[in-house]
Amino acid sequence: MMMRKLLLMATVVSLAITGTSVVEAKTLKVGMGDPLESDQGALAKRFKELVEGYSGGKMQVQLFPGGALGAETEMLQNARMGSLDFALVGIGNVTPFAKELGALTMPYMIENTSDAVKLTTGHLGNKWNEIANKAGLHIVSWTYSNFRYLTNSVRPVTKLDEIRGMKVRVPQNKIMLATYEAWGASPIAMAWPEVFTALQQGVIDGQDNPYIVNYTMKFHEVQKHVTEVHYNYSLQPLVTGLRSFSKYSEDERRMIERAGLEAQLFSLMFQLEEADKAKQGMIRGGVAVHMLQDEDQWIQIAKSKVWPQFYDEVGGKDFVDSVMKELGKQ
Repeated sequence: MMMRKLLLMATVVSLAITGTSVVEAKTLKVGMGDPLESDQGALAKRFKELVEGYSGGKMQVQLFPGGALGAETEMLQNARMGSLDFALVGIGNVTPFAKELGALTMPYMIENTSDAVKLTTGHLGNKWNEIANKAGLHIVSWTYSNFRYLTNSVRPVTKLDEIRGMKVRVPQNKIMLATYEAWGASPIAMAWPEVFTALQQGVIDGQDNPYIVNYTMKFHEVQKHVTEVHYNYSLQPLVTGLRSFSKYSEDERRMIERAGLEAQLFSLMFQLEEADKAKQGMIRGGVAVHMLQDEDQWIQIAKSKVWPQFYDEVGGKDFVDSVMKELGKQ
């Protein structure tokens, strides 16, 4: 005991003489719903590398994949309160906190990856952050996950009639629920960690997610069919709470923002390179891939019946029209 005290005193004296001090690294926790092998994981791992690199190790990032810190809505609430540093979640789970972000889930608003990039960068990217700020959140980065394709274990879906009555899990998002209802399906809002077991037990018939998510979640083990429906391009933001963000120094905020932007670009390249590999993996796992023969009917129903229901909730028709105009669609 005496020797330990002497060593401690020697260390203190040495630091006083040299004028140096021991600075403990800040540990930042990132909670996410998907596995590390997913596109969420790709962005998170890149974000971790960049933050730690730019800070010279003064900020250390810990990743908690697969819902280890709770459901996505729970992680978002914790981020808002400041008890979780970052949450990486599907955009559909953010809309209960910031309803105008629901415009990004309007069916068939995003027609391709180019639209998705335009919507999340520049003027529009800043606009979504202003909206998120009102809910106590700050968007640091966006994961580009491609279209949410429908999987199911009941039958091939190639026409509108074939989805009628099907029990499909969707996030807790009114617009997505209304879209499936308009098509005649029976959508069920369900927390993400419960989905695999619900599919396995037949509580639900299907769900929708991009190929990389479907494959890394091993849905090919409990689903027989996938249909390439292009109604919803999956955007998954990495968010922090304003309470947490305001506590960082200006340099730390700048490093976090830079890491987020570069991780976002990395995510785009990852998706473009890996989506087809995931599709082929599902096919090898026994899943049959189907194309819609009548998607024009799906589009017509979505835009005529679903869009008018939600204009007021996502900022008004004029706001939606202005977004469409910036996409060159008005």
